[in-house]
Amino acid sequence: MRTAIYPGTFDPITLGHIDVIKKSLKIFDKLIVATTENISKDYLFSIDERLDIIKKSLFKDLKLSKKKISVISFDTLTIDLCKKLKAKVIIRGLRAVSDFEYEFQLAGMNKKLSEEIETIFLMSDIENQIISSKFVKEICKFNGKIDNFLTKSATKILKSKLK
Repeated sequence: MRTAIYPGTFDPITLGHIDVIKKSLKIFDKLIVATTENISKDYLFSIDERLDIIKKSLFKDLKLSKKKISVISFDTLTIDLCKKLKAKVIIRGLRAVSDFEYEFQLAGMNKKLSEEIETIFLMSDIENQIISSKFVKEICKFNGKIDNFLTKSATKILKSKLK
């Protein structure tokens, strides 16, 4: 079974993230969507809230297969999570050229930590490339329309959090 891990903060998960998830499911038998607490970031949602939003978005709103997708949290290096779960691939999403430098460095560091684990970059479709969790939160904070960026569940939860 070919298993990949898609790590991220997902604060909250957007349609851009979901686009990468759907593309990953065409390539891999199993996808582990893994969210973590990055110590250098401030979060709007707790780890438990993010897990809830991801699950509602993927399984309730989009009816994606629980047999093919697992949603977990982790507090280790992504490489260590891959080894623990026997995943040989890390999925990373790219939106624009500006993402590439950071992602390239991260992939290089991961390769130095573990030769047997590969990183694959997937781009979301054009209409989703501009979406970022940061921008969506800012738009929502100022009562802008966010329905085109999130699932129904994520939209509802974000709006109630920022009221």
